[in-house]
Amino acid sequence: MQHWQGINKVVVVGLGITGLSVVRHLLTLTQDLSIQVIDTRSQPPGADQLPTGVELHCGEWNQQWLNDADLIVANPGIALACEPLQQAMAVGVKVVGDIELFAWAVNKPVLAITGSNGKSTVTDLTGEMAQAAGFKVGVGGNIGVPALDLLTQDADLYVLELSSFQLETTSSLKLKAAAFLNLSEDHMDRYIGMADYRQAKLRIFECAETKIVNFNDKATYPDGSTDDVVEFGLSQAKYSLAENDGKTWLTKQGQPLIAADELSLVGQHNQLNVLAAIALLDSAEVDVLLALDTLRSYQGLSHRCQVVSRESGVVWVNDSKATNVASTLAAIQGLQLPGVLYLLVGGDGKGADFSELAPALSQLNVQLCCFGADGEQFMPLSSNSVYFQDMSQAISVIRPQLRMGDMVMLSPACASFDQFANFMQRGDFFTKLAKSTIPYN
Repeated sequence: MQHWQGINKVVVVGLGITGLSVVRHLLTLTQDLSIQVIDTRSQPPGADQLPTGVELHCGEWNQQWLNDADLIVANPGIALACEPLQQAMAVGVKVVGDIELFAWAVNKPVLAITGSNGKSTVTDLTGEMAQAAGFKVGVGGNIGVPALDLLTQDADLYVLELSSFQLETTSSLKLKAAAFLNLSEDHMDRYIGMADYRQAKLRIFECAETKIVNFNDKATYPDGSTDDVVEFGLSQAKYSLAENDGKTWLTKQGQPLIAADELSLVGQHNQLNVLAAIALLDSAEVDVLLALDTLRSYQGLSHRCQVVSRESGVVWVNDSKATNVASTLAAIQGLQLPGVLYLLVGGDGKGADFSELAPALSQLNVQLCCFGADGEQFMPLSSNSVYFQDMSQAISVIRPQLRMGDMVMLSPACASFDQFANFMQRGDFFTKLAKSTIPYN
């Protein structure tokens, strides 16, 4: 409890799921804390769930509360650079996030994952594999259950997805291993360029025993010493892909673990995600060999390169979460198919440049099915492109053309707001169409 010495008044900034988890955790501590909550929304979610005795100030900031606090626990969605927090820090108030409180309380091994793409899949898969190997596992953080709520579970091991926002306010999280999967442009409205964004991600390594990095993305390596660094990658890494007898294998130090075609997950990027998960589990002394059947059956998270149907030899993949070019590029790079890839792209492009997809598309036997508000911008990327008004029209046209070995993938590289409420609704609609009983030829 040394972290709590001298702390009597705590202000929680931001309510919702994370803020409520912070309040619940503070109320479990032995010392008698004064807890206040600030939320600039006039009707913050979760306000009706606040326990009696916890003051709530909503609709605007309360600078006096902030300046008088001994500790501020800020929601990760609130930038440290915002003026009210800066004023409080200027008078000596410490600002942390919920992950730092988790670090102060946790007494079991922790694995953590960050990266621009794939971190949710790696986090979920790592938890599933550890469970299959006999561990009681708490999985959460930036995915699913807030980290502090995991402390109420009976767990042998915790696996956390951590965003750059969460890492900004985290400084003492001791990790058995941390993985930095990749880095691509994102959140430029919060960071002063890519270097600033990268430094936020690198904070995951500050108290990590093992630092797991992507051999093919040097931005994931820690600055300075590379002691305790473990690499995964396409080749030349401790955990890598290798060709043997006409098959691609996932290997550890050159020794085959599982053939890529045994995985239910599709795409080369998911093969790398699996390698990262294996590296994490090895670092925590989890016997990966006990979890190979999990790798064979694991379908992935909803809307993230998720196989939603395998009918008559045709694979349907819901990657509706791919709302930007980098995500779609990850889904199609290195994809090997016996048949045609029918790739559904389009929606609200948010002014993006889609030309980066062209080289990867040129390596594939692809029919580009373009739809939605910005669908026509994809047409020049492939000589085999067709424009449709919407997804229903696209699938009704291509369905009679489908043959064994083909794949239909929704990986739109766009937001969904032109025709759907969100990417989840878009993915659910695709899944419904995929499971339609209309037969193929």
